[in-house]
Amino acid sequence: MSKTLQPTDMMIPGQNLESYIQAVSKIPILSADEEKTLAERLYYQEDLEAARTLVMSHLRFVAHIAKSYSGYGLAQGDLIQEGNVGLMKAVKRFNPEVGVRLVSFAVHWIKAEIHEFILKNWRIVKVATTKAQRKMFFNLRSAKKTLSWFSHSEVESVASDLGVTPEVVRQMEGRLSSSDMAFDASADDDDESAFKAPSQYLEDHSADPATLLENGDWTEDSNQRLQEAMADLDERSRNILVQRWLSDAKSTLHELADEYGVSAERIRQLEKNAMKKIRFAMGDGQFD
Repeated sequence: MSKTLQPTDMMIPGQNLESYIQAVSKIPILSADEEKTLAERLYYQEDLEAARTLVMSHLRFVAHIAKSYSGYGLAQGDLIQEGNVGLMKAVKRFNPEVGVRLVSFAVHWIKAEIHEFILKNWRIVKVATTKAQRKMFFNLRSAKKTLSWFSHSEVESVASDLGVTPEVVRQMEGRLSSSDMAFDASADDDDESAFKAPSQYLEDHSADPATLLENGDWTEDSNQRLQEAMADLDERSRNILVQRWLSDAKSTLHELADEYGVSAERIRQLEKNAMKKIRFAMGDGQFD
């Protein structure tokens, strides 16, 4: 398709969700022949009016799928709207020559958009990031019948059904049972409850002004000592250290031996003596 499908007002649930569901339920369901004709017009002729009809006739199906995700504490209207986005993507990609109904093809796209929305908005901290964790997240939510923790036998059973280890089930169960906590205390908290906020007892030692100042002074002093120590070396020793340690294209002992007309062992001795002088100047060890 050369153009992007645009949603209509009917595709965006308003504040009155019941009115929206009643409205989409009144849209006629397409027969197999009608659906195929519209799909062919869209697929071969890029007919956007045909695409609109295909989308509108399946809105009730999206609302039905979204209802099954009502246990995540997210607004039903938002879930339906995300599912409608998935429906539009499915319509755009639907090939009428495959021989399946649009509803069978679209279910994957609808659920994928709803899943992505849930994982992004269910908690501040993501509970599932990999594909395997996402699958475990939704499967475990449906397998968990009560709010209590799984027993050992239940863990073994779920792990067997999902094809994972019991440790993976326990880990995801812990993520599902955890809750978000604000870092700072709420404006409504009094002195007795404010101390429970993490900002009151978690320390960031790296941001301590005294530590930052001390580290900055140490770095500046070390750089100055290094520059002075390098300046005190003879030109040959300084060049050896630069080419051996400070240059992007570091030279080998044999390359420097050829440059100065001495043996590689002599270059090694010069390097060793120069490093001793550097360490002494930096206050690390004694020069001998």
